Amino acid sequence: MTIEDSALPLFIPVVLAGGSGERFWPLSRKSKPKQFLTLDDTGRSLLQATVDRLSIVSGSADSVMVVTGNEYRSQVLDQLPEMPVENLIVEPLARDTAPAVLYAALRIARDQPDAVMGVFPADHRITDVDTYLKVIERAILIARQTEQLVTIGITPTFPATGYGYIQQGAALRGGAQDTTGENIFAAYHVSRFAEKPTQETAQQFLDEGGYSWNSGMFIWTVKAILQAFEKHQPEMYQQLSQAVEKRTVKQVFPELEKISIDYAILEKSGHVAVIPAEFGWDDLGDWNALERLLKAEGENVSVGRHVGLDTGGAILYTTNGDDLIVTIGLEDVVIVRTSEVTLVVRKDRTQDIKKVVRQLKAHPELERFA
Repeated sequence: MTIEDSALPLFIPVVLAGGSGERFWPLSRKSKPKQFLTLDDTGRSLLQATVDRLSIVSGSADSVMVVTGNEYRSQVLDQLPEMPVENLIVEPLARDTAPAVLYAALRIARDQPDAVMGVFPADHRITDVDTYLKVIERAILIARQTEQLVTIGITPTFPATGYGYIQQGAALRGGAQDTTGENIFAAYHVSRFAEKPTQETAQQFLDEGGYSWNSGMFIWTVKAILQAFEKHQPEMYQQLSQAVEKRTVKQVFPELEKISIDYAILEKSGHVAVIPAEFGWDDLGDWNALERLLKAEGENVSVGRHVGLDTGGAILYTTNGDDLIVTIGLEDVVIVRTSEVTLVVRKDRTQDIKKVVRQLKAHPELERFA
């Protein structure tokens, strides 16, 4: 069987916009996390850019849904005035991605049980939008015609240790070719999911081939994902499905297990497929991403005014364009200056920013800086 070039089935993208973006602190703060920031010259925040892309596939912003926390409800509505307010799903408490996905799927199932559902983080950057859209359209058709849980894998370009990996198995029947027989956006059964590896293991993955970065983007029919929850997370499924029916989500949601969709469903299911692709993807996970985003000629990346003496490989950012950052004799550092916080960190320690933020939250006199 091959995937037919036919009209796309009803597609409802769900954007997860409840993250705190702690590794982009102090620019990303509890009051305005990363997904609401504009990091390039487009004038669109990461959330807005994500919805812009997905609206092309779904037909309009009317069909895009956003999951977020109550504290970010007004920011989502302010940034997405074209989205119907009923498309906003507010989590009573952050419980990781599995409860968020299940809640969204149950909401969609009430009115559109035959829809194909997509799950997308709000804070990714895509540079090749045309290819991205083609991959998403392919995944929609594969999900509809095979009932597989489809993941979008990113073909690795370097031995990254900050991403999970997906190992591809045999080609998926019905998903590996288009109607001309050409091998475009081939889909494969997932052999296994691998945790964030060491540098040595990541290099092995690249040398072996057949591995993709786990992008956190998923596409499946509403029916398939609900069946997967009923099988692999029966307690969560029963708790939340009954809560949605009885309108007691606020009371029940905090009791749900805090677990990712990867651990809860994908690593347990035998019906998962991956489409490896390249479309200029970056998850903008920490400050080093700014170098990939803005790197031009020269040794340093700076947003704002910078004067450096014997300084190389630095990333410098100031929220006030009139401010000046001066560096002398520094290599491979990140310096971020905001109105009330200055961060200085080695580029190889940016993952530890989250630890500092946790310390700030634990001290009442410092919590306002978190």
